[in-house]
Amino acid sequence: MPDRITLVTALQGAGWHPAAWRTAGPAAQRLTSLRHWRDVVVEQDRLGVDAVTIEDSFTAGPVDAAGELDTNTVVGRLDALLVASAVAPATRAIGLVPTVSVTHTEPFHVATGLQTLDHVSQGRAGWRVQVSPTPREAALFGRRPGGDEAAVLFDEAREVAEVVSRLWDSWDDDAIIRDVTTGRFIDRDRIHNAEFEGSFVSVHGASIVPRSPQGRPPVFSLAHRADAPAFAVDAADVVLVTPGYGGLEARDTLALVRDAEQAAGSDVRRPVLADLAVLIGSSAAEAADQLAALDAAAGAPYAVGSGADTSVLATTVPDLVALIGDLRDLGYAGVRLRPLRIPLDSTAIARELVPALVTAGLRADVASRPTADLRTRLGIAPATSRYASVSGPAPVEVSA
Repeated sequence: MPDRITLVTALQGAGWHPAAWRTAGPAAQRLTSLRHWRDVVVEQDRLGVDAVTIEDSFTAGPVDAAGELDTNTVVGRLDALLVASAVAPATRAIGLVPTVSVTHTEPFHVATGLQTLDHVSQGRAGWRVQVSPTPREAALFGRRPGGDEAAVLFDEAREVAEVVSRLWDSWDDDAIIRDVTTGRFIDRDRIHNAEFEGSFVSVHGASIVPRSPQGRPPVFSLAHRADAPAFAVDAADVVLVTPGYGGLEARDTLALVRDAEQAAGSDVRRPVLADLAVLIGSSAAEAADQLAALDAAAGAPYAVGSGADTSVLATTVPDLVALIGDLRDLGYAGVRLRPLRIPLDSTAIARELVPALVTAGLRADVASRPTADLRTRLGIAPATSRYASVSGPAPVEVSA
């Protein structure tokens, strides 16, 4: 049973409810501004949330029944990786976990972009790996027809994740020697080519970015369908699951991940976070009324089977604390909460839920929170390079 609950906030536009932008006020006008993202992330950081994930997709927004963009929802988005890099200097301790797809993206660009974020944030980068299955997304690139079966997409994603990991390892920690006497800035023997020849990608060569503070930023994977846990076990450090989706309850959903670990012969028990959509009110009745008003504005309920891929909770802070405690008792390492309204519910998470979790003994007070890299905050072991034993002892660094 985890001693300390991990708390992650999932950020998406004006919130996860399709009608959230109607209640966001001035914030809805700033969704494509750095100010919007910085204000939201800085508040989460200042008040003690462990990490934020930032959603992304190759589609500008949800589509309607005719396959056209649904103009009743927020349409248009900023690149998640660039947003994370932009807000990093304004934050101190929070993990920054952008969503980056692997289906139409070169692994070299994925690797170097995330390494850069890890340097900029001084070891607080993560990566939420995602596949892009639709023909609409594929049409933007013109390389393949799209609509590939899930098994094919996950096989490709495994290869990309492997290549990214090799590129992250390609520079030793001490590859930069700055030896003024010999005129060598790097030790070439401490840079290793990521040799990979697969069915989907082939890569020869090393990253252009020196090894980042974490070595390998932690990888998050959403495992909310029957064929996803096996991929998460192969490629990810942190697994996100969605209790209530597909009729599976929290205990059964967690068991899918543990079964996948056992089937893979893995002796690592990955942190599993319950992924839940939340609207937080001052009372249960108020929260239910506010969700009903959003549903009415959207013209349909936002629920499992109707736009949502996880349980949607109209709840209060005390009830949410009790639920998180129950999840902890089942073996969950924590939760990722998707605020239905930003900033209303993201603010409630930071200002109300965090101190309530501290009072309940589920988290340490923010004042005693150590500044650490994201792997450490998540309880993941330090990343050891696959080439660590290749280069031998480090040379003595000579300064000018």
